[in-house]
Amino acid sequence: MKECDLPARFPGVTIHESCYIDDPVEIGDGTNIWHFSHILARVRIGRNCILGQNVMVGPDVAVGNRCKLQNNVSIYPGVTLEDGVFCGPSCVFTNVINPRAEIERKDEFRATNVGHGATIGANATIVCGRDLGRYCFIAAGAVITRSVADYALMVGNPARRIGWMSKAGGRLKEDLICPIDGSRYRLVAPDKLEPAV
Repeated sequence: MKECDLPARFPGVTIHESCYIDDPVEIGDGTNIWHFSHILARVRIGRNCILGQNVMVGPDVAVGNRCKLQNNVSIYPGVTLEDGVFCGPSCVFTNVINPRAEIERKDEFRATNVGHGATIGANATIVCGRDLGRYCFIAAGAVITRSVADYALMVGNPARRIGWMSKAGGRLKEDLICPIDGSRYRLVAPDKLEPAV
């Protein structure tokens, strides 16, 4: 797609002239896509997203509204980002468990769903086929080898849960009250947290 065609094709969207946008692609109003990024075919990006420099998305990927993909993030087929997901710089999603350069395994891609409001820290690795729960928090450099519960705080390699995070991004103490907005949570099982209503 020629750069001169982009403003007419995506009104209300800011796309740097160094980007490549393939056909067909849907991009929501208010989204900003910065330098050297590439959006491949059949990608749907929601409203008010920010894609940093050198971001690659697709093909066949859905990105929700208000997502932030920092520099050097690639979102491959099989990955779905729900609304409000933060992907820190250079975080990595895999698409097969046991890749080899000489063996094509595109029919073995495994789906990875990243829940609403999840945060993935810089240089974290998400092994394919593992789902990330709503508002979970993956620490920088963590390696996710199993699915993650809603609100879980995960660190290390392989990552383990060391606590809980609130929707507002505050680390919860034993009283399970958010230090940022005062919202309350409750444990309903050893590995299941939910807002207290």
